[in-house]
Amino acid sequence: MPEVVAALIARMAALQETLESAGDPARFFLGTYLRTTRAVAAALDAGLFVDAEWVARWDVDFADLYLDALDAYRGDPAEVAAPWQLAFGAKPGLPPEAHVLLGMNAHINFDLPQSLVRVIPPEDFAVPERLDLRRGDHERIDAVLSAQVSGEDVALELAGGRRTLLDRVLAPANRGASRLFLRESRRKVWANAVALHEARVRGAADYALCLADLEAASSARVADLLRPGPVLLRLAVHGFGVTLA
Repeated sequence: MPEVVAALIARMAALQETLESAGDPARFFLGTYLRTTRAVAAALDAGLFVDAEWVARWDVDFADLYLDALDAYRGDPAEVAAPWQLAFGAKPGLPPEAHVLLGMNAHINFDLPQSLVRVIPPEDFAVPERLDLRRGDHERIDAVLSAQVSGEDVALELAGGRRTLLDRVLAPANRGASRLFLRESRRKVWANAVALHEARVRGAADYALCLADLEAASSARVADLLRPGPVLLRLAVHGFGVTLA
C-alpha cells in the first residue's frame, strides 16, 4: 500500500473513532468512505490501475477535499461550500443510508471534478494518449465501487439502518440502481472536469464562474435528495450526477 494512502486511512480511522464516540451522523458516510478507501488500497496492491502512483495521489487529494470540508464545518458551517452545508446539516435522525447518499452526492458531484483538475495538469489534457490513460484509471474506480455496494448495504443495516420487509425485498434492485447511478455520475464527472479545465485555461475569473455553477448544480441535487418522497424514483428521473453547461 502506498504510504500516502496508508496515512489517509489512518487519518480517516482516527476521525471515525471520534465521530462514533460523539454519535455524529457524519460517521455513516465516513465509515463507508473508509471501507471504500481500504478497497482502493487493495486494488492498488493488486495492480488494477495503469498508473498506480497517480491514482494514489488522486485518491488522497479527493479525500482531502471531503475531510477538510468536514473539519471546517465542525468549526463554522458557513466556511464550507453549499453542497456540504446541506449534506452535513441534514437531520441527524435520517437513516444511515440517507446520510451516505447525501455525502456521496456532494463529494462525487462537487469535489471529484475539482480533484481531477488538480491532479491532471493542463499539459496532460493536451495529449490525448495521456488523457485516455487518466480517464481509464478514473473508470476503473467503478469496478472497486460496484464491488462495495452489496457489502455497504449490510454494513449500514448493522449500523442502525431501519429496514422494513419491503426494503429487504427491494434491496437487490436498489443495489443494481446504485451501480447504474455511480456509472452515470462518473461519466458526468469527467465531462465536468473537462469543463473546469477549459475554464482554467481561459483564466482565474472563468474558472471561478465555472466552479460557482458546479456548486449551484451540486447543491440543487443534494437539496432534491433531501425532499420527502421516493428518492430512487427522483434519481431515476433526474440522475445522480449533474451537468455543467
